[in-house]
Amino acid sequence: MLSVHTCPLATLGGKETGGMNVYVRDLSRELARRGHVVDVFTRSQDSCVPRVSHGLGDGAAVFHVSAGPEQPISKEEIYANLPVFVQRVGEIADRFDRRYDVVHSHYWLSGLAARDLSAGWGGLPIVHMFHTLGHMKNQVAQAPHELAPPLRLHSEAEIMGFADRIVAGSPLDKAQMVWLYGADPHKIEVIPPGVDLERFRPIDRLEAKAAIGVPPEKRMVLFVGRIEPLKGIDTLLRAMKLVADECGGCEGLTVAIIGGDASVPREQMTAEMARLHRLRAELGIEGLVTFLGKQDQDTLPFYYSAAELVVMPSHYESFGMVALEAMACGTPVVASRVGGLRFSVVHGYTGLHVPVGDHEALAAAILRLLKNDALRWQLSANSVRVAQGFGWAAIADQILALYGRAIAERQGRPVGFAMPHRPVPARGVEGYGADRLPASQRGR
Repeated sequence: MLSVHTCPLATLGGKETGGMNVYVRDLSRELARRGHVVDVFTRSQDSCVPRVSHGLGDGAAVFHVSAGPEQPISKEEIYANLPVFVQRVGEIADRFDRRYDVVHSHYWLSGLAARDLSAGWGGLPIVHMFHTLGHMKNQVAQAPHELAPPLRLHSEAEIMGFADRIVAGSPLDKAQMVWLYGADPHKIEVIPPGVDLERFRPIDRLEAKAAIGVPPEKRMVLFVGRIEPLKGIDTLLRAMKLVADECGGCEGLTVAIIGGDASVPREQMTAEMARLHRLRAELGIEGLVTFLGKQDQDTLPFYYSAAELVVMPSHYESFGMVALEAMACGTPVVASRVGGLRFSVVHGYTGLHVPVGDHEALAAAILRLLKNDALRWQLSANSVRVAQGFGWAAIADQILALYGRAIAERQGRPVGFAMPHRPVPARGVEGYGADRLPASQRGR
């Protein structure tokens, strides 16, 4: 697994942490649980983090590879350090005698690394997932700094050309690759992300509220995600102003926004977080809306279960894993009718769709669910049923079948070829640092 720009073990809700981290983490864990050996390579952003972590369980290791400054850097700087990253991944694989069957890369930077690693390893099949597309981000960008650079757009098109298989999170995600990049539809397979059904499950609402310190009489509207313009949090704030006015004030209602860093002083906030704080003050809803910052994954099921509904007012989502997590907890979702949210949220059955950027329609949908207990309870029951079909066991079956087809085509075998279980030497991998490798094993 290649996840160059972000670690699957990172705390969620930061600038570069979200659904992709969850995807890589949970898929790797499920594959390892089945007896496959999974190595996840990510660029080290902190020299104090162990070089290798076994936080994904037996059979899976996360390697933090030193490639450039060990701190958060721009995508352009990561791109410049990809040759170093590739070289050091090769050195680690040599040292521990790793022999891989398939390379699964995530996001465009990892796709470029996969190409070079595949070539160095004798032409391993590459399975790639973009998670988001630069052309789609450009269609919803609200400022020049939000635009994906030409380097990303060119690289995404290049990856669509050389990858053996591409995973699309939804039919629309696949269509966008074909329409916008001219990708070959025959190599793109629609496999939605999964959800951890053991972690995300319905919890009694009063129990959930007690666990997170919400008074039992409070009704909570919840947002979970990164704090960035394309998430549409400003639309949610404007909608909640209308909701508060309709309900005669804020009493009995609270809005929790999970994501970003809520503890830093105003002058140290990101531009988007500062903008949202200003908007909250301008709307006069500071007593209604609380920014909670990043939360641990083990805490999220309590927030989902305590909430009356989850709101996803995004301008773009390739799938929307937050919607799936909320549904697994039995919480209806009100979402923009965009991207993968058209498929993950079934309008009128597991939640409600609203036009993107329309705060009046969003307010009306929120009020409809808050006022109609019967509808909300029905959507809740439907959500749990639908989410059961997205457990990682079922999704991993599809991914493994895809790996098998990619391997078979590279090897000229029948397409029904199964993903092999290859024994890997059970040597420890602690302290693998490239600077500690024998000279004979450096410079693959």
